[in-house]
Amino acid sequence: MADARPLPLLDRRLLFVTGKGGTGKTTVAAALAQLAAGRGKHVLACEVDAKGDLAALFEAAPTDFAGREVEPGVVVMSMDTEASLREYLKLQLRIPVATRLGPLARALDFVAAAAPGVREILTVGKLCYEVRERNYDLVVVDAAATGHIVSQLAAPQAINDLVKVGLIRSQTDWMLEILSDPRRTGLVAVTTPEEMPVNETLELAGRVRAETTVELSAVVVNRVLPELFGLHEEEVFDDVYAHAEELSKLLGGDSGPLLEGARLAVTMRRTRAGHLQRLREGLVSDAESAGAMTPPVLYVPYLFSRAHGLRSMRQVAAALGEELGL
Repeated sequence: MADARPLPLLDRRLLFVTGKGGTGKTTVAAALAQLAAGRGKHVLACEVDAKGDLAALFEAAPTDFAGREVEPGVVVMSMDTEASLREYLKLQLRIPVATRLGPLARALDFVAAAAPGVREILTVGKLCYEVRERNYDLVVVDAAATGHIVSQLAAPQAINDLVKVGLIRSQTDWMLEILSDPRRTGLVAVTTPEEMPVNETLELAGRVRAETTVELSAVVVNRVLPELFGLHEEEVFDDVYAHAEELSKLLGGDSGPLLEGARLAVTMRRTRAGHLQRLREGLVSDAESAGAMTPPVLYVPYLFSRAHGLRSMRQVAAALGEELGL
């Protein structure tokens, strides 16, 4: 009988991290890479959109396609589809490419415009190649946002449906083998406890299951507010809030802003708790309808910090480590 327990997240070989813009997917991708490296793994962290944000979280200079070690055990690279094509021609077709591709690159642009999925296959193919060759213990991908990740993950299957025989078909076959194996590949969706990010995450869960062969392995909820008051404490607070004017006179200062801030924090926490419940219920419903396991939901607390460098990323990594039981 097969073991029904989910595989620990960091025991996979390839993790795609996606999320609606502004939810912190890049920070979570960097944190997962740092967390895995802390457990002795050799990690490749790949930034698909090549903005330089991933390297910046390690307080390192922007990286390129070749990649660079930014801290012990973590190599960061930036995706470049032209460079990926050059590498593919050299490694797979044994075609030496010593200079810029020139006409071939322009031909790639033409083909990519006519056949959606070509650029995506160069991105996914590079990542799957690193997994197949076992160059790293884990590849963490700061992938496209939720609106584009499905087409990226579905690209090998789309090409497979178009091409039935030959070299291209054989290439997509082994990519699909890696992507379709939940013990090797997983998708991590990052969200926040707000209406739109939760809506996009639930929609993503359904689309990933219906349109790709990749498993949604975990959902990370970022910026979860702490619970300030229990039920009894809230009753006490309500009584204090009702006598704010008398309290201000007693203390010799205006306690209104402090109490209003606490009230706002409680209201936001309650509202966000409702979104979290809807997320959990939606994930359960989607999984049950497909006869699959519900992906675990991991919580990262609101850091209340304006810093977005190495320190905050490590705090996120520590929170994820606790959630994963590491």
